[in-house]
Amino acid sequence: MNNTKWEELRLAMHGLGNLHPQWRTKSTDSDFVSPWEGEWFYHFYAGGYKDIEWVEIKVSSSQQDAVVLSALKAIHVPGQKTDVGYKLYGYLTEGKPVEYI
Repeated sequence: MNNTKWEELRLAMHGLGNLHPQWRTKSTDSDFVSPWEGEWFYHFYAGGYKDIEWVEIKVSSSQQDAVVLSALKAIHVPGQKTDVGYKLYGYLTEGKPVEYI
């Protein structure tokens, strides 16, 4: 994804107010997976987006899932539903198909 899409994601999740989900990222540089975090306004873009391989979004209720899914569909991002919520991709392995939410 490019910086514009990451910004759309950040603003959409921040805009959910009390229903904003937690997130964690995996770095392409070090394979580091961050701890779960809930602050979208500053922390999500601290350091930029260039090395985000994926972001995982954790939802904790059906109400939260519904608003998160609606927001993700509105910005049309590459990703998939997971056991904890959603995984969105910044980079993909060559030849790996991806669907869009």
